[in-house]
Amino acid sequence: MNAIAFISRHAPHGTAHGREGLDALLATSALTDDLALFLIEDGVYQLLADQQPGPIGQRHYAPTFRMLALYDIEQVYVCADSLAARGLSPEQLVIPVTLLSREAITLRWRDFPVHIDF
Repeated sequence: MNAIAFISRHAPHGTAHGREGLDALLATSALTDDLALFLIEDGVYQLLADQQPGPIGQRHYAPTFRMLALYDIEQVYVCADSLAARGLSPEQLVIPVTLLSREAITLRWRDFPVHIDF
């Protein structure tokens, strides 16, 4: 199977994009070993450790990202520009990531013939 890039652009709560994208990423790991997760724009909020979605009736699923290592998904890229624009730092994220500039992310995407955007 081809290399697949999952791209998260949306904030974690308010829609099911993030949770369903994470579920799809974990399920796809059974089909291919060449997976990567890219978090850009508001997608960087997906990995924030101290979310409080309970008051809006949502579940805090960010800790589920820790499962990526168990599924051998090691390529997790976060847009450094998106983090900085939102006043966030890598220390606030639930898992270690590779920080890349927006330009570097665009170049890295080219290594993946299949893109799934969520």
